Amino acid sequence: MELAARRFPGVVVLSPAGRIGHDTAEAFRQALQPYLAACAAGEPALVLDMERVEYISSAGLRALLLAARQAKAQAGTLVVATLQPLVREVFEISRFTLLFRTFPSVREALAALSPEAVAAFEATRPRG
Repeated sequence: MELAARRFPGVVVLSPAGRIGHDTAEAFRQALQPYLAACAAGEPALVLDMERVEYISSAGLRALLLAARQAKAQAGTLVVATLQPLVREVFEISRFTLLFRTFPSVREALAALSPEAVAAFEATRPRG
């Protein structure tokens, strides 16, 4: 389980990769912790970019549920972007689409959260 982080004004984009299954869910939860601790009112919002997540189990959903509860308790913002078809289906079946604001892309999530973040994101994208 890999978790890459990119910082933009007012937003941190977290990009897990691989499978979030029973054997990796706890490592995923622990990797999220430092970012969740800072996710409070007026602090950086978190965008989970799920583009490189190919599978999520019930244990992975539990880690996300705990993350959502922590962010909410701290008045922070945690959203999800770029769900792959299989992961989107799991989110829909488990009704996590009601728990999380979801966006088709990281750019759209950033646009909803911070104009400065989307401008910085656009500046980092390759031209071509």
